[in-house]
Amino acid sequence: MNGKIKSVNMTGLSAVAIIPARSGSKRIPNKNVKPFLGKPLLSYSIEAARQTGLFNKIIVSTDCENIAKVASDYGADVPFARPAELADDFCPITDVFSHALHYLETQSQKPDFACCIYATAPLISATDIKRGFESLVRKTDFKTALAVSEFAFPIQRALHLSGDLGLTMIQQENRFVRSQDLEKCYHDAGQFFWQRLDQKKVKPNAGYLPVIIDRRRVQDIDTEEDWHYAECMARAFDYIQQEEKHCASF
Repeated sequence: MNGKIKSVNMTGLSAVAIIPARSGSKRIPNKNVKPFLGKPLLSYSIEAARQTGLFNKIIVSTDCENIAKVASDYGADVPFARPAELADDFCPITDVFSHALHYLETQSQKPDFACCIYATAPLISATDIKRGFESLVRKTDFKTALAVSEFAFPIQRALHLSGDLGLTMIQQENRFVRSQDLEKCYHDAGQFFWQRLDQKKVKPNAGYLPVIIDRRRVQDIDTEEDWHYAECMARAFDYIQQEEKHCASF
């Protein structure tokens, strides 16, 4: 038995989704399963993963029985309990991701690709997840594809508090440069990243392949204010989509 997972998609390449969802959120208690527009927050990530049609397995890595039940109810697998040392406030997401991949190895299951999908991304799109997969399949010399979004304002004009001087520009040389002449910069969208597991052809020091996400669908959810803002964004985006479909029907 070679441990190869059989592909379920048209590429002939196998893929698994790993969704980290620990308990213990301080600022928003029970954040991962709190209802977001009527459904558990975690459910949006699971449903987006399922809608892609890419994944042989959708695994939720959690230390919480309640989260595990919600995950199972929405069609994800919870084949192990996440160890306590991987469920505190300081554990990097990459360690949780690696732990899940190691579990698959112990079960003699070796996918070609793995996608880490964040549990707190209710604006996530199956189409974007698929774009990330397709870009990484094409670009065989890259290891990782990352969901990113463009900064809304040029970061070259960022300000900081400088003691008694008050607010000053970090990059004074860009004070009078026109916005359109400044390089576009991006930040992690906090939605997902893809990883190629066979890295024999990956070029040294390769960066991330960008999967650029519309800013209207990117929102960190760390506070109650973030939560309400994300719900407003979700309603607005849904309204825009419905209007576009309505107009297209004429």
